[in-house]
Amino acid sequence: MAKRAFALEDGNIASKPITSTQKVIYSDLDLTFTPKPSGDVFKKLEASAVKQAVKNILMTNFLEKPFNTTFGGNLNSFLFQLDTEVEIEILRDRIFETVERYEPRATVEDVVIGVQSDRNSVSVSVTFRVNNSIEPVTLELDLMRTR
Repeated sequence: MAKRAFALEDGNIASKPITSTQKVIYSDLDLTFTPKPSGDVFKKLEASAVKQAVKNILMTNFLEKPFNTTFGGNLNSFLFQLDTEVEIEILRDRIFETVERYEPRATVEDVVIGVQSDRNSVSVSVTFRVNNSIEPVTLELDLMRTR
């Protein structure tokens, strides 16, 4: 039987197993910018990093990001329109599409929307899975007009 020939850069892979998968660690800066005692800032890892990113994407309104005017969920635009089930379905679809488009690390499973029309506020619960994880993560958002 012929012996396999490998490139010099491969090293001696005949004696080492070839790794076919590699665990990716998701990390982001903690946007509260709370300093550590060393003066550095904390970072968020894994599910909390993805949860923070999903929240930031959904809370960003159109025209807020320079040179990408359609970035974000633009959820505040729905606050005075949510009086029918059709509008709630449009909001649910917007959340699914926004997370799918701008956050490849998450897969949305469910969106639950509660409307308090007398207070012009909306509570949104987004349940998603982080890639490389089997646990679902739930993000709770309360949208309310500040004016």
